Amino acid sequence: MIFTSSCTESLNLAIRGLLYEGDEVICSYAEHNAVMRVLKGMEREGSIRVRTLPPNAAGLVTPESVSAAITPKTALCIICHASNVTGIVQPVRQIADALQPYGVPLLVDAAQTAGILDVSLQSLGADMIAMPGHKGLLGPHGTGVLVLGRGMLPTPLVTGGTGSQSESFEQPMQLPDRYESGTANLPGIAGLFVGARFALSHREQIEEYESRLADRLRMRLGNIRGLRVLGNPAAPKVGVVSFAPEQMDTGALCDALSKAGFALRAGLHCAPSVHQWMGTLHTGACRASVGIYNTEEEMDALADEVQRVLS
Repeated sequence: MIFTSSCTESLNLAIRGLLYEGDEVICSYAEHNAVMRVLKGMEREGSIRVRTLPPNAAGLVTPESVSAAITPKTALCIICHASNVTGIVQPVRQIADALQPYGVPLLVDAAQTAGILDVSLQSLGADMIAMPGHKGLLGPHGTGVLVLGRGMLPTPLVTGGTGSQSESFEQPMQLPDRYESGTANLPGIAGLFVGARFALSHREQIEEYESRLADRLRMRLGNIRGLRVLGNPAAPKVGVVSFAPEQMDTGALCDALSKAGFALRAGLHCAPSVHQWMGTLHTGACRASVGIYNTEEEMDALADEVQRVLS
């Protein structure tokens, strides 16, 4: 387990550290720009080729589509465990099983699921898992983690002092020293430890509670005329609820909700491919993220305020 400054740094380390010129990468349509900007930048340089898989009607990437995309040059598959726009959870375990016969490693972006769903290497069948500290793990900003499975040794992004093997001018191979050069964010890591210890000891209760709140909010919002709630209703989801009004700018709606005390985010949420697939690339959406400190009363109050603003 490698400590980083963010999930973005963890993803960069895993991607840049494993890929070589001529490699091909499979990824889902739901990837965050922390993945897509890295991949597309490397593709523009001519060093790799990216295969982005479209979802089925439910918004899911199927194991069959992953298997069909594999070629002898496929060096990595990257899957966003849950979309930060729709909340839809991908069938990561089945995708891992589809990759296994080909020996293609799987990198999972668990930004929306760590601390809420089971994101262990064993559960997901993943080879590497990137996660932020400040979301479901309840840690402070400026913290992240990259979990490396057996045999995963990406080239470090940063080299330098590790406090070990100081007589050598070569970066140590031992873990975690290989990836933790310089002075670590020890106050942040200490805060992450406390937050993660609480979140993981109550993970199943948190998952059930946040799912109940999000379902309630989706149901209430789904009854509002002129409002589209994003994401297939039948697909499994985490507590991310996005919606787009038909007759009002999403930024203006979020601003109005902010004045009433609700903190939502408008726009494309650093995931333009998801919006392009759903037809909201030109409008964006309003996103509410429920948490353990929210209540059912707040879900109802938010839905009521959306109704009031749009009336």
